[in-house]
Parts: sequence; C-alpha cells; structure tokens
Amino acid sequence: MDLDTLIQVLDSTIRLATPLLLACLAGLFSERAGIFDIGLEGKMLIAAFFSAAVAFSTGSVWIGVLAGIAASLAMSAIHGLASITFRGNQLISGVALNFLASGLTVLIAQSWFSQGGRTPSLPDGARFAEITLPFAESLRDVPIFGPIYADLISGHSALVYIGFAMVPLTWWVLFRTRFGLRLRAVGEAPEAVDTAGISVTGLRFAAVGICGVLCGLAGAYLATGLQAGFVREMTAGRGYIALAALIFAKWRPWYALGACLLFGFLQAIALRYQNIDLGAFVVPVQVMDALPYILTVVILAGFVGKAIPPRAGGEPYVKER
Repeated sequence: MDLDTLIQVLDSTIRLATPLLLACLAGLFSERAGIFDIGLEGKMLIAAFFSAAVAFSTGSVWIGVLAGIAASLAMSAIHGLASITFRGNQLISGVALNFLASGLTVLIAQSWFSQGGRTPSLPDGARFAEITLPFAESLRDVPIFGPIYADLISGHSALVYIGFAMVPLTWWVLFRTRFGLRLRAVGEAPEAVDTAGISVTGLRFAAVGICGVLCGLAGAYLATGLQAGFVREMTAGRGYIALAALIFAKWRPWYALGACLLFGFLQAIALRYQNIDLGAFVVPVQVMDALPYILTVVILAGFVGKAIPPRAGGEPYVKER
C-alpha cells in the first residue's frame, strides 16, 4: 500500500469514525452518571432526519444541525423521564426509543416529502462543505508531511473537527472539573452525592442532556456531512457499535477515540476493498461489509466481562428518607 492509498484509507477512517466517536462520547457522559443508554441509535436516527429535513427546507445547514440536536434532546428527555423520574428499566426505555425513531422518521419523511421515507438530496448550502486548513495547498508538495496535512488533516467538514475536539474537552470536563467529579460520583455512589446535598436527579438529567446534544451532532453529521440527505435506517447500527466501542474503551475518552478509529478503519477497508482475491478463494463483499459488526461481537464477547461499568449504572436511585 503506497502513501497515497494509505492516506485515502485513513481519510475515510476519520470521516466514518466521526459519528461513532460523537455517539460514543454521548454514551460515556450518560453511563458515567449511571444511566445506561441503548437509545443512542434512535437519537442519532431522529437527529439525522430532522437535520436533513430542516436544512433542506431552510437552506441552512446550521439550522438543520440545531433541529437535529433539538430532536435528539426530546428523545433524551423521554429517556430521562422514564429512567430517572419514573425509575423505569433503562434498557427497555432505550430499546423503545430506537423503535420509536425507526418508525417515526419514515412516517414523517413520507408525509413531508413522499419519497419513500427519505428526504430530497441536499443542495450545497444545506450540507457541510470541506474546510481547507491554512497553508494546505502550499505545503502539499512537501514530502510525506505535505500530503498528510493537505489530504488527511485538512479537507474535513466542521463537525469532524468538532467531534475530535470533543475528546480532550470530555476528558477535561470529566476529570478536571467539579462538575465532572460529581458526575462520576453519581455513577459510582449516588447516595454519597445525595448526602453531600447535591441533586442526583439534576446531575443525571444534565448527563442525559449532554448525551442528547452529542447524539444530535452525530446524526446531523450523517445526514449533512457524510451524506447529502436522509435515507431510512441510515444509522445502520452505528449506535450499537458506539456502545461496543464504549465498553472496549472502558468508559474513558481517549480510549474511546482509539476504539472508534478502529471501527472506522474497518469500515473504510470494507468500502475500499470489495471481493478480495486471495488466490485460492475470493472474499465476498458481504464479508467485508460485515467486518465492523463482527468486530462488535468479538469485542463484546471478549471484553464485556473485563470492562467494569460504573457501579450504580442501570440502577434507579431512590432517595432515603
């Protein structure tokens, strides 16, 4: 594999890893606070639809992004009410949100656009354009560094850079701020936080809200950055892959970046290399397409017993009187 081919594969890796990374960080905030969220898939899906629909209607991609975030926050509010206020089963609530988003997006899309559950293709102003970083063109001819900077680091949409910037920001918030300390404490020992006079409910709703914002960005990127519109079930299991990456990363931001890049790399390989001829036999395209999902099963089977989740995760907190 020469340098140009490697850069192309890595460029695709970054683009494909971005929605996984945003969703993984979303789940990290929620689960660190003790709220398991299987509904990442549904939040991404409904955010993808509303961001594309509103961007197409208004002609503004940023208004579309805000609409996607609002839709995802609405789903987060439902999950918060079910799992925090009414102390329902968090896993069932998340699965219900996935089913709700799956049906609702197709129903509304067909009602609004009558195109088989999809939105029209977005024009240039309604989707994210690539950003050329300073000196990218002038440095292109510099050996090794030039192509890496011009073709790999530069040339992505705004949400890609936002997604990768969220990794150090998430680390700083969780491990270097009072809010992060309290958030992690709520996921480990909510009774201690309550004893200190801090609202467990308020912190958990804040975590669920942050999760909604990040899922909104992930869904908006799918429909307005990675593609030029919404198609039914376009998340294609990315929410579940993000959960697998979160477990693989042991609920740590920097590890989450590595896990998501690994999944993105496999997706990029699957897209670039179809029907690989190994001489004795040909690897069919279906096997290549299934690689990220096979890795998900392998990781869950191999690491779910070793990765220790927050101690109070999945358990509703009942205030002692």
